[in-house]
Amino acid sequence: MPKNPLPGESLRLYRRLLRYVVPHWRVFLLAAAALVVVAASEAAFAALIKPMMDGTFVARDSAVIKWAPVVMIVLFLFNGIASYAASMGMQWVARQVIKTLRSEMFSRLLKLPVAYFDSTASGNLISKLIYDVEQVSMASTEAVSVLIRDTLTVVALLGWMFYLNWQLALILLLGAPIIAKVINTISGHARRYSSRIQHSVGDVAHVAEETIEAQRVVKTFGGQSYETSRFTEANERNRRLTMRLESNVAASVPLVQFIAAVASAGIIYVATMEPMLDKITPGAFVSFLAAMMMLYAPTKRLTRVTVVLQRGLAAAESIFGFLDTPPEVDEGRQRIERSRGAVEYRGVTFHYNSDQAPVLHDVNLSIAPGQTVALVGRSGSGKSTMVSLLPRFYDLQQGQILLDGIDIRDLELENLRDQIALVSQHIVLFNDTIEHNIAYGRMSGVARSEVERAAEAAHAMEFISELPLGLDTLVGENGVLLSGGQRQRIAIARALLKDAPILILDEATSALDTHSERHIQQALEVLMQNRTTLVIAHRLSTIENADVIAVMDKGCIVEAGRHRELLARNGHYAALHNLQFRDEPAVQSSEG
Repeated sequence: MPKNPLPGESLRLYRRLLRYVVPHWRVFLLAAAALVVVAASEAAFAALIKPMMDGTFVARDSAVIKWAPVVMIVLFLFNGIASYAASMGMQWVARQVIKTLRSEMFSRLLKLPVAYFDSTASGNLISKLIYDVEQVSMASTEAVSVLIRDTLTVVALLGWMFYLNWQLALILLLGAPIIAKVINTISGHARRYSSRIQHSVGDVAHVAEETIEAQRVVKTFGGQSYETSRFTEANERNRRLTMRLESNVAASVPLVQFIAAVASAGIIYVATMEPMLDKITPGAFVSFLAAMMMLYAPTKRLTRVTVVLQRGLAAAESIFGFLDTPPEVDEGRQRIERSRGAVEYRGVTFHYNSDQAPVLHDVNLSIAPGQTVALVGRSGSGKSTMVSLLPRFYDLQQGQILLDGIDIRDLELENLRDQIALVSQHIVLFNDTIEHNIAYGRMSGVARSEVERAAEAAHAMEFISELPLGLDTLVGENGVLLSGGQRQRIAIARALLKDAPILILDEATSALDTHSERHIQQALEVLMQNRTTLVIAHRLSTIENADVIAVMDKGCIVEAGRHRELLARNGHYAALHNLQFRDEPAVQSSEG
């Protein structure tokens, strides 16, 4: 007897997978019933051969000669209808399973913490969403179809063969243990290689996605050969692993057929011996041979189905591992209708990985409602980390961040983020119209006039009005059809439309020319009134009017005060200011 091909963890995975089929059990059962009809009609065809042979060619019975062709036509008609119904039913269930799994995966994708995306290649996530799900659907429906139809066909044909002559049927079964051993061996190889193939597909997708996103950098720096070699390596690994799997499967099928052929030769030899010829009619012998020949196709499919099954289980392991990834921690129960904007960092220490040194060390900063606080310092000093902690993109390890005196971990995550608008130096626009990209700042219904006002305030209407389609202009993937400054102003308009009490500007004017920057600063000065604003700026000239300038160095706030006050201290801020003042002409020149 073959070993259980789904031991332990595999059986658990398959049971979990079949739960996605259960909601569609009616269609599944109808398809399964159709598969039973298919199996029965195939066995009936083998059984029909006996009366046809004995009644026509031997006995020359006129009645048999008349009804035999009609029965054959009816059998093939039932077989065709049942095959179509089974195929369509299983495909319908399969697509439902795929739709449900992808919906659950996408929903989980939206709830995962930022740290997960920091450590996971987007190409691998896309591979799970597209490739792995298809493999799972095949295991949940196609494999089941084969198992139901072909197992029943084999059982029915063997039953008929035992009915005709049990001695000959026993000879055929002598090869069953060897066939079972072959299938078990294939199963082990298939699971192992399927898992590796999934990773290789993710690698191919990752390299392709990176190259597409960075195609301007690739062209500028002549990286075509390097990227080609990266893709070729990933592509070759996928080909090599797939060929190893297919080689195992391809070798197993003729091996199984050879074993069956040896058993068949033994049957023919025994059947043609004198004692056996007296016990079996010509029709029974031909019917037995027909049933034996008809066993080859379902046996071949059953041999291959283990590969489909193991591919699906390897994919299911990947998918369920993703679905079981813990979402962002959201244990807060308190809500704020609209925050006053009082923010306090109290003894904040944070590190991205426990095995790395902290990025922030015991940071303390109190921000009054409506204040504009600028964070300045060298790259890597912790400025972006500071503002990333406020909307809880990351959870701090020590200390507290308070909003209106409430620990942000005690606030519902969605409610906390409702209080914050963000404009990052890395602008993200969707492949949609300018209007929809700005309206994204407030997901509920937004009047076009409100979008226009936000665009005016961000000085974006200056270029939008010159476009042929105005606000209805498509921006292209990630805003590729717009300039850097135009993308930046759309992002600012989006943040302004949200009208949140707290505004985070992370290098928000970095892509603007001097003329646009002046207009934006004027707009922001008005909009920052009665709004708590955290500004990260490289150009110190843009934050001279901030209420508080916090100077960061190596994860600590080393100075805090107003512009003139900090210059008078002649400390870290003065050093940064003097360095930038010295380099200012070069900076402006490069921007022009």
